[in-house]
Amino acid sequence: MKEVVRREYYLFSPFLRIFHWIMVCCIVTLFATGLMITQPWDIFASEPTTSGMTVDYIRNIHFAAAYIFCAAFVLRIYGFIVNKGDRLFPRVWEGHFYRETLDVALHYMLLSPEHASFLRNPLARMSYALLYVLVAIEILTGFSMYFMTDPGSVGAAMFGWVNILLGGEFTAHLVHHYVAWFIILFAIGHLYMVIRAEYMEGESEVSSMFSGSKILAHEPVDAGEVETFEEED
Repeated sequence: MKEVVRREYYLFSPFLRIFHWIMVCCIVTLFATGLMITQPWDIFASEPTTSGMTVDYIRNIHFAAAYIFCAAFVLRIYGFIVNKGDRLFPRVWEGHFYRETLDVALHYMLLSPEHASFLRNPLARMSYALLYVLVAIEILTGFSMYFMTDPGSVGAAMFGWVNILLGGEFTAHLVHHYVAWFIILFAIGHLYMVIRAEYMEGESEVSSMFSGSKILAHEPVDAGEVETFEEED
């Protein structure tokens, strides 16, 4: 019987893992409170309420989560700078990147039996790049609305141009609302892909976000993009 050699590739730094989970918690909090602010439940809409959970209270939770999310996002970008494994960006300048992305997409849609082994597959790379663009839009539109309550503040001077660019605060609100839904749709797709990769393909996707390492039976195409790996019998 042929011996299977599995290698451990150290990929995700503690920086990325810690702030990944902080961002996950913040996204859930922001989306839930955002829905309550947009369409208040009856128990929140009637003030005063015996629950103590007024719309103003929910809004403050939303704002606090937004500040924590922004801090985690900035620190995660710092992780990209200091750790090689954290900055696996899409190689859009390479022709084979698009072919490999299509192969992975067909596999996850159950239209292809397999795809090449990757530490970070090209579809995931492209998806994360898009996510960061969506997050940036969400932060800009969110702060542009938040600081408009005090037009003379430094924050209004920093983010007020977003409302002007979009043609008004109402449009900024619509963009903020729909981008939030796109982020949630991304999260659902992301959850499907990592669970599938973990339990059906043995690619250590879920566990790597706790341990920082992926253990693979095949050498991944992008193995050269990380600094260290260890062999296991």
